[in-house]
Amino acid sequence: MTREYQSRQERKKSQKQDGKKKKKSKNQGLFKKILVIFLFLILLSGIGGGITVFSMVQGAPNLDPALLEDPQSSTLFDMNDEEFMSKSGVEHREKVKIQDVPDVVKDAFIATEDVRFYDHFGIDLKRIGGAVLANFQEGFGAEGASTITQQVVKNSFLSPEKSLSRKVQEAYLSLKLEQNYSKDQILEMYLNKIYFANRAYGVKTAAETYFQKSIEEDEITIAEAALLAGLPQRPSYYDPFKNPEAAEERRNTVISLMEKHGFITADQAAEAKAIPVAEMVHQQTDEQPAYEAFMDQLAVEIEQIDGVTQKDLYEGGLKIYTTIDTDAQDYVETLLKTDTYISYPDDRFEAGVTLLDTQTGAIRAIGGGRNKDEESANRINFAIPNPALPDSGRQPGSTIKPILDYGPAIEDFKWSTGEILKDQPLVVNGSQIQNWDGKHRGTVTMRKALEWSYNVPAVNAFLEVGEERAKEFADNLGIHLDTIYPSYAIGGFETGITPLELAGAYAAFGNEGVYNTPHTIRKIEFPDGRVINLEPEPTAAMSDYTAYMITDMLRTVVDSGTGTQANISGLDVAGKTGTTNLPDNYSAALQNSGVKDAWFAGYTTNYTAAIWTGYNKTTQEDFVRYSNGGDDISKEIFKQLISYVSKNQNTPDFKQPNSVVRIGVERGTNLLPSEYTPSGQIVSELFVRGHEPNKVSKRFDQPDTPSNLAANYNAESNTITLTWSYPGNTEASFRIKQSIENGGYQTISETADMSLTISNVEKGKTYQFQVSAVEASTGIESPAVSAQVTIPEDEKMEEEEDIPNPLDEEKNVEDDETSENEEKAPDTDEDDNKEKEEDKSENNKEEQKNPDNKKEKDEDTSSNPDSAPVNGQNNNNPTENKPAEPLTQ
Repeated sequence: MTREYQSRQERKKSQKQDGKKKKKSKNQGLFKKILVIFLFLILLSGIGGGITVFSMVQGAPNLDPALLEDPQSSTLFDMNDEEFMSKSGVEHREKVKIQDVPDVVKDAFIATEDVRFYDHFGIDLKRIGGAVLANFQEGFGAEGASTITQQVVKNSFLSPEKSLSRKVQEAYLSLKLEQNYSKDQILEMYLNKIYFANRAYGVKTAAETYFQKSIEEDEITIAEAALLAGLPQRPSYYDPFKNPEAAEERRNTVISLMEKHGFITADQAAEAKAIPVAEMVHQQTDEQPAYEAFMDQLAVEIEQIDGVTQKDLYEGGLKIYTTIDTDAQDYVETLLKTDTYISYPDDRFEAGVTLLDTQTGAIRAIGGGRNKDEESANRINFAIPNPALPDSGRQPGSTIKPILDYGPAIEDFKWSTGEILKDQPLVVNGSQIQNWDGKHRGTVTMRKALEWSYNVPAVNAFLEVGEERAKEFADNLGIHLDTIYPSYAIGGFETGITPLELAGAYAAFGNEGVYNTPHTIRKIEFPDGRVINLEPEPTAAMSDYTAYMITDMLRTVVDSGTGTQANISGLDVAGKTGTTNLPDNYSAALQNSGVKDAWFAGYTTNYTAAIWTGYNKTTQEDFVRYSNGGDDISKEIFKQLISYVSKNQNTPDFKQPNSVVRIGVERGTNLLPSEYTPSGQIVSELFVRGHEPNKVSKRFDQPDTPSNLAANYNAESNTITLTWSYPGNTEASFRIKQSIENGGYQTISETADMSLTISNVEKGKTYQFQVSAVEASTGIESPAVSAQVTIPEDEKMEEEEDIPNPLDEEKNVEDDETSENEEKAPDTDEDDNKEKEEDKSENNKEEQKNPDNKKEKDEDTSSNPDSAPVNGQNNNNPTENKPAEPLTQ
């Protein structure tokens, strides 16, 4: 039970008394020590299969006092093997003497890490027995049995590998350490050496970091001591700033252990557990460390390496070869933390960014967030999964459609990019599926549905694919979903995903279907020269045809669809937008004015980036608004970032594999076009080789040709009337073309009638006509039927009229004026006859002078067999000339 002291003097006195007891315990008989070592070595020898223990002990390092005091620095190298950071706990460590450490703190660590610390000789046989049993049942390394002494040895001298040789050396050095140092000295080494996350080394620095307390001067509560004791097991996971829920759960476990082993009472335990961790800790206000977002992910990966912990990152003397592009990382942080390139709506607006190498999955840069708001001082990393919070991701919106809907459909059903999908009212499980614009288009192609991010076709594709196929396809791309529902087809996840996961999945589309786990570490070199290669093995997540066909459709999204703001001149870019709706309980006005999350994921052959934007906590005041362009910022970040990292680099275009063919098909049918398909109705789509269409569309068949065309001239009205008949069953109009004297055809009318009258025709001209049928629904034109008609000139009169001479009229007027009273002489028939005879005589004289005039006059009244009749007929059915008939309509 925790002891209460009246003064610091009493506490120190008690500690001295305890020290004497512990020292006495240390000096027990030599025979017992030898027996313990002998039994332990027998166990280890049995496990090692006869490996010589003596040779292992000989290879153990010396107990270097300097290494017991200070850790070995680890060095980090970038993608080009250039050192960019040295991680050491020295500069973030304040040491404390063991006598100044409150008992409640010591009790918390002993209860958690090594409850028999003051009773063993560096090795705990009971813990070894349990570990040996577990190792036999589950394999070597399944369970540890390390005491505090062994942890000091391991952290000071040995590599973190789990091997029999290292365990033998650890046991040997632990016994030597116990022989050379007291229990209090060893505990002091331990408390000053361990890592507590947030660059805090040693218990004194940790108390200042989390509670702003001096461990020597201020009172440390049971809850605070338990929180500190729980951290070293998994510092990043139990970080109370980032994962307060996980930290509180771990703290309560420590409190229960303290109660179990008699250090505190049940009432004290209950009281301590009742205090929320969030109320215990004080947020950080200092500057963020360099490349913190990238280091967050690196720390997660370190913990996943067998035998390596986060502590080794800072004090293991490791050489860690990373994937970071420091130039890209610096640029990402500039993009997020300044307004130099992006105009952010406010300081609370957040973003998470992951930049990958498309070909390898190597993480080049991570933007964890803007973290400019004081309330975000806990520095949430919005770009990566949080191990302590399985639901820390965000709903992906429409960025998930290539992964759950269209990708598996191409992979399993060999759909073409022109697959026809229904876009009609759809209800699934009682919910109405809506497109973003509230409209339906009947049917659309898969390409068009993806280009404009229509929801209804996506859900229809998902329903056809099925949940199991969709889940398997996503799993192959690193997105692991236990259960999925139709709402997932359009990004309505119950949990969510992160930019890192989404970038990893999209990179596979740009890498011919090969998936590489996103990673920050290439290899680690240990102080003893041992090297672990950590680059993941590539896996075929899908066929190359699926990857390319998705890529080609995502090109369309960027070129002409919802992602045009991410288009980069000179780069072959593919990508997809995504947004999620505001909560249903928000007003309709708010629902129409913005979204909760806005995404963009895209890639070139070199780089892949996924960007999430939004707010840490969406409220009716804080959401992504259309009015200030908040929904476009993810696309702007992508464009800025990919443009920057791609400059001065050769970026090849995506290459079409042999498994894919590009074919021109008829729009709306996805079949081969017929000879009558209009060029504007032919589109280029991709097909899996061997699954191309072999049927020709009949949608645009040529309509029937009009028949019985007649062209009739009416001399009285000087008009031509065309008439024809049409045998076709389809609704059609008729296109009439006219040519005069073979001067080229011109369209003169389009009509639904089967007759047409042409007025004011020219005399003496030959008119040719063509009539064709035009189908109303398709615009296809039939072959034309032809007819022609020649319009006669006016016939010359048999007798020329007597045209009065104006001079004679003037003379007559003068005669009338001089003989007003003179009586006129009456006209006689003789005068008329005389005039006729004179006219006839003149005509005869003219004919004698020009004998051809008479011939021309005779020819005007005869027929020409090379000319069309006055009543024109179909050229294909010539008839004899007939007298003109009256025109009728």
